[in-house]
Amino acid sequence: MDDLREKCPWDKKQTLESLRHLTIEETYELADAILDDDLEEIKKELGDVLLHIVFYAKIGSEKQAFDIADVANAISDKLIDRHPHIYGDVVVENEEDVKKNWEKIKLKEGKKSVLEGVPKSLPAVVKANRIQDKVAGVGFDWEEPHQVWEKVQEELSELNEEIKNNNQKQIEKEFGDVLFSMINYARFIGVNPENALEKTNKKFINRFQYLEKVAKKEGKQLSEMTLAEMDVHWENSKKFFK
Repeated sequence: MDDLREKCPWDKKQTLESLRHLTIEETYELADAILDDDLEEIKKELGDVLLHIVFYAKIGSEKQAFDIADVANAISDKLIDRHPHIYGDVVVENEEDVKKNWEKIKLKEGKKSVLEGVPKSLPAVVKANRIQDKVAGVGFDWEEPHQVWEKVQEELSELNEEIKNNNQKQIEKEFGDVLFSMINYARFIGVNPENALEKTNKKFINRFQYLEKVAKKEGKQLSEMTLAEMDVHWENSKKFFK
């Protein structure tokens, strides 16, 4: 990185802000590799993310603000502080105890709200999941999964009512409530909603591209096929992409 910053015109030009969108892109590429369970690709993408960490640290050192050692020491100190059940005398019985302690410690560190740590720019599904997880860490949560499912049913009923009323503004609001409650239910049944939805996205893409390939082999455009014809191939695609 020292060489790149000195000798490469592109690397010389980069700033903390100019790297930001690239870091986001690299993180998503890593996330894709993880969902694909492609260990070789995960290794490569981790290298790309690590490069960005080193890049930011280099720029920080040039500004005489921090260097890579400061970054490593800061996270080490934080992990020690946040794990008093390992490095202190706090006793925990399970993962939930650890999460609750984590949120309490962050409040002691000066945070005014447990939700301060939720980035504003997170995608909505991820953000909803993090919000629910964080408030649960301080005890604001349902007790049983069936209670959350009942809430889902309640929100669906309210959405259906607004659809009947044809009130678009309220429909959008109630649809958001349905999604939020479904994301909450996912947490209770041990499902990561972002991962689940992305796996469904990938499955749909694979099946649809199979449909396109079959249509091409038959010398047809999808727009020229009937829905019934497309459905035959769609059902066949399920044999290959489950």
